[in-house]
Amino acid sequence: MKIAIGSDHAGLSLRETLIGWLEVQGHEVEVFGATTKDSYDYPDAVDLLVPKVLSGDCGLGVLICGSGIGVSIRANRYPGIRAALCCSPEHAEATRSHNHSNVLCLGERFHAPETAVKILETFLSEPEDHDPRHVRRIKKLDAAVE
Repeated sequence: MKIAIGSDHAGLSLRETLIGWLEVQGHEVEVFGATTKDSYDYPDAVDLLVPKVLSGDCGLGVLICGSGIGVSIRANRYPGIRAALCCSPEHAEATRSHNHSNVLCLGERFHAPETAVKILETFLSEPEDHDPRHVRRIKKLDAAVE
């Protein structure tokens, strides 16, 4: 699968770790955002990555900042993006299965690399549950709020 991965400067180290893991697993990776530890605004990385997921050019996305919160907030402003900040593999399993999340958000300051890899592995391997109750809720998530 082709995976889009992006980060600001605070997520750069974890992003590189995850890119290495993804490539070993045979995934194609498209990278967005910071290239050095110099200040780089996380909304800019999100804005580059999201169109790749929405267009289907990349099957899923991964966004990383210091906490994972900022990238999650920004990504979820886009209709059709269901970004989830996951703190455990169980979160990743639930959000892929029940919410059909298409972007995983992580915080480098809060996720040990080994844990982040396990979360990502679960996020990529968990199938979407198409039970009518989940599909109904996802339609509500994707509907515009008036």
